[in-house]
Amino acid sequence: MNVGFISLGCSKNLIDTEAIIGKFKKHNFKIVNDEKQADIIVINTCGFIDSAKEEAINTILEMAEYKNKRCKYLIVMGCLVQRYYDDLIKLLPEVDLFIKLDEYNQFWNKIEDLIKRNEVRASKTKTSKKITEMSKMPMFSEDEFLNREITTGKNYAYLKIGEGCSNRCTYCAIPYIRGPFVSRPKEDIIKEAKKLADKGIKELIVIAQDTTKYGIDLYGECKLPELLEELSKIEKIHWIRFLYSYPEGITDELIELVATNKKIAKYFDIPIQHISDKILKKMNRKTNKKDINNLLERIRNKISDVTLRTSLIVGFPGESQEDFDELQIFVDNAKFDRLGTFVYSKEEGTPAAKLPNQIHGNTKKSRYNKIMKSQQEISRRNLENKIGKKYEVLIEDISFDGKYLIGRTMQDVPEIDGLVYIKVRDLQDKKYINKFKKCKIIDVSNYDLIATLN
Repeated sequence: MNVGFISLGCSKNLIDTEAIIGKFKKHNFKIVNDEKQADIIVINTCGFIDSAKEEAINTILEMAEYKNKRCKYLIVMGCLVQRYYDDLIKLLPEVDLFIKLDEYNQFWNKIEDLIKRNEVRASKTKTSKKITEMSKMPMFSEDEFLNREITTGKNYAYLKIGEGCSNRCTYCAIPYIRGPFVSRPKEDIIKEAKKLADKGIKELIVIAQDTTKYGIDLYGECKLPELLEELSKIEKIHWIRFLYSYPEGITDELIELVATNKKIAKYFDIPIQHISDKILKKMNRKTNKKDINNLLERIRNKISDVTLRTSLIVGFPGESQEDFDELQIFVDNAKFDRLGTFVYSKEEGTPAAKLPNQIHGNTKKSRYNKIMKSQQEISRRNLENKIGKKYEVLIEDISFDGKYLIGRTMQDVPEIDGLVYIKVRDLQDKKYINKFKKCKIIDVSNYDLIATLN
């Protein structure tokens, strides 16, 4: 049978999807990209915030329409299922099988039961509607990681080094959905990275909910710098980047490694969420305004050409106008290269959902717009500072009109940051696709760079 996949949410979810695709391929199913041609449709969901839940439900309902045509089985997995299993069973009879995160080690048995017996809803496990603290989430086996089907193209792949999160920020449901942080053994990660390199992957994107926690549960201390150093020794890997690193976990050792190792992107993605000490405390963040400012100064003093990215939350319960003004001033002064802002989402079962002084939706939206308007101008000025400079670019595509090669610098995360549009001189320039090439920046356009081949 033909199987089609839809992966929603974060890159960590995408790795799970790739592992499942690998399972189907191993059992001789044909993978298709067109839902109209699929006998089985598998949707990997996100259940993090309201907008993600809405997207997941709408996608499920949209794919359910194909059951009136060719599709025989609609399977839904992932974070939304883990969080709302009982409700989904009742609300979505169109779905033939729901698979929770803690059932991934039984995944193929459930698929075989569904197909062989032609039964609807093979899984009948009951879960409480109340979000409760989970034990360690079983990850995919190392064999499943090694045999996952890379869906991100020829040049880069995500490399998951841990599962879950133990930070317990009061607004976040991830520890309840995916359990506490669990590190993968270093030797298993290195083995997977080498296999990716042998497949032709040039760039590794090391990910976890908080990469700075890597190794603490296994080795008693953070081993991220040591792991990155080992990965950089893999000859065929050209670029390495790591996402995401909480501010309190960024050590001088890590900063020094980024500054001196030529394969590691001079790029820090630091989710700080706020700058007001009052709000940070309510969020149960493990840092404060002084420490955050000191960290940014330390990084910039050590790495002059570093790219800094962060994420913020506006409208957290109890965020006064003074708290927001403090955040706005910080954004204006910090001048992050990239910045994403979330409107606070009241997630049931989290401590923050019970806090008093919830902020009105219109106020949250207004604060979001103010931050993003300010950041838009900051981002543009930061990009303009690159004009006249030369960068190594990984060229990955060509524009529809054939006028531009499209690529990324080492400082651009795929699918998140901007692109480099390189003016094509003649048709021979197509030979540079999927290769690294020095380029000179000559102009900017919104969040992208315009360049010429050097």
